[in-house]
Amino acid sequence: MIRWRSARVDAVRAEWPGAVEYAVTVFEEAARGAGPGTACRALAYVDLVGRPQVGDRVMVNVSALERGLGTGGLALVVADPDRMPADPPAGPGHVVKARYTPLQAMVLGVDEQESPHHAVLAEADSIDGMPVVTADLHSALPAVVAGLRADRPDAVIAYVMTDGGALPARFSRTVAGLREAGWLASCITVGQAYGGDLEAVTVHTGLLAARLVVGADVAVVAQGPGNLGTGTRWGFSGTGAGEALNAAHTLGGLAVASLRVSEADPRPRHRGVSHHSLTAYGRVALVPAQVPIPLEDSGIAREVRRQAHELCAGSGGRLAPVDVPTDGLDAALATSPVRLSTMGRGVEDDRASFVAAAAAGRHAAARIPTRE
Repeated sequence: MIRWRSARVDAVRAEWPGAVEYAVTVFEEAARGAGPGTACRALAYVDLVGRPQVGDRVMVNVSALERGLGTGGLALVVADPDRMPADPPAGPGHVVKARYTPLQAMVLGVDEQESPHHAVLAEADSIDGMPVVTADLHSALPAVVAGLRADRPDAVIAYVMTDGGALPARFSRTVAGLREAGWLASCITVGQAYGGDLEAVTVHTGLLAARLVVGADVAVVAQGPGNLGTGTRWGFSGTGAGEALNAAHTLGGLAVASLRVSEADPRPRHRGVSHHSLTAYGRVALVPAQVPIPLEDSGIAREVRRQAHELCAGSGGRLAPVDVPTDGLDAALATSPVRLSTMGRGVEDDRASFVAAAAAGRHAAARIPTRE
């Protein structure tokens, strides 16, 4: 299940909070470091494995890399045997994430008994009408936030990262860039995901923490980078978007379903409104939600509108379609402090994808409740 290799660290390519990307030379296990090796990129999470130095021999996991899977295109540093990191300082926290894997991490959960916020969350049961935008793909996050900020640049926005994709929040350069630019007030990692500004056990406590601890006006819920799909009706990690709508409504929030849209995906099941959105919102979600639809007059916009209205009509009134004007959203997307990319396609290649996400953000901005 894991393809282990030995590698030599050759250079530092890039780094961002909590992660370092290296140029390494990877050797076949049988060679034990002999022979010419193969050059590639490798990522180390500093909190887990320390900070390897140039010349170090490290153990790497190349399983996804050798299968040619898209996310990251990286080997992952598992250990630097000759430069083990120091033990973390003693402190509270007993929530274990990535549980029972070799790299399980113990963190302080915002909702656990040792947390300074436990008393606030112990009996908390409402997010007081806070809009919660759910999305299938991590790539929607900066576009949703751009749409929010287009009309409400003062909004306090929290990102609740689920464990459908990458587990370490540190993998996301998008989150790092949005946090650095001040576009996100907090990243909250839930479930098995870890490494956010706050850790929570479930999406429910993640949303409660967003509202009651961070003081967020809006929360965006989406999986981390990466998306598992099998080409089947139910076998994709984005079903979590429907479950997130259920959590948002249960806690008294305004559930907003951001549509996954594409005008350039070569796969028919993702063209227009993706079958992921149709299943997650049409079948997995069981609660009332609003479905923002970009109000434009183009071929792809008309097709998205048709599919979205069909989705809502089939919900028996549970899903409410909402037309959202898109004037100014292209300019808003252009201000993003991070690169906009979905499945390797940028705005110039798949504008409809990003405009649909930005429209959801704009709709949420207009529904931010006034605080008493």
